[in-house]
Amino acid sequence: MIRVLVADDQSAVRAGLVLILGAAPGIEVAGEAADGVQAVALARDLRPDVVLMDVRMPRLDGISATRELAGVADVLVLTTFDTDEYVFGALRAGAAGFLLKDVDADRLIEAVRTVAAGEGIIAPAVTRRLIDAFAAGPREPAGPPPDPGELTPRERQVFACLGEGLSNGEIAARLDMAETTAKTHVSRILAKLGLRSRVQAAILARELGATGPRETRP
Repeated sequence: MIRVLVADDQSAVRAGLVLILGAAPGIEVAGEAADGVQAVALARDLRPDVVLMDVRMPRLDGISATRELAGVADVLVLTTFDTDEYVFGALRAGAAGFLLKDVDADRLIEAVRTVAAGEGIIAPAVTRRLIDAFAAGPREPAGPPPDPGELTPRERQVFACLGEGLSNGEIAARLDMAETTAKTHVSRILAKLGLRSRVQAAILARELGATGPRETRP
């Protein structure tokens, strides 16, 4: 059972999300939050698998709340706004996914399951924006970048696969390993590089030009 905390300051929107998720097989709504402060407190208390997080909320915005929940729960940001400030802010804060509120119910349910499985998911319009940002050239770093030199050779292969946007299952198939092993490698990579989500790892891998093997290896 996937336990989800729904955080949105609009009661009608929150009720709709709760209705959609509560009716989905294998998903349980563990709680509701009307602002960022409440979302952080409830997430720390209830320990849900996924927090469905709005961006614009009183007292504490969704991006700041996402940053505070690193290591507590995977955050799937769901917002009406897809400005660069929100997109990059959410991903830097450690969000595992970013979707727009015009997403249909089936896609939302699929996204929650994807994030709960340890994968990342980004709305197609946002994906195009990220690609455009990379194509425009490197950005000025805010601080020293993580050092991939700390990774083992196998972890570097997995890191490169993350840069290609591969799921755990696809990484396992590419590198001829069990999917659980791929997931373990991803967790270790995030810990070693001080990253909050596989989306951050994918962005870093692309910025560094990491490339992975094109054939399976023992």
